[in-house]
Parts: sequence; C-alpha cells; structure tokens
Amino acid sequence: MTLFILYQTDQWKTKSSRVFFGVFDSRVKAMDCAKYHGLYSNTTEVVIEEVTLNLCEECQ
Repeated sequence: MTLFILYQTDQWKTKSSRVFFGVFDSRVKAMDCAKYHGLYSNTTEVVIEEVTLNLCEECQ
C-alpha cells in the first residue's frame, strides 16, 4: 500500500525545516489538504513524500 506524507517546508526544501501535516492514501488528497490549509506561499513549499507500507526489501 502506498501512502503520501505531507510536509510544509522553506523555499529551499531543507529537511530540518519540515513541518508534518498528515498522512494520506492518495496524492490528490494530500494536495487538497495543502490547498485547504494554505500551505503554499512565496516563502514556503509543500513536499509530498511517497512511501510504501508493509514493504520488506532484502539487502544485497
């Protein structure tokens, strides 16, 4: 299952400036939430990170 994590960050998208906003089951829902809460501005950016739940990758 794929999940999408929504963050608001600075204009340089540094990991240290990320603010967590939620986890969603679709990218569209994450973008709608970002728009609804006004997370886009001229000094901030939105990062939507895609992660896979229950995935076991074998190290080689």
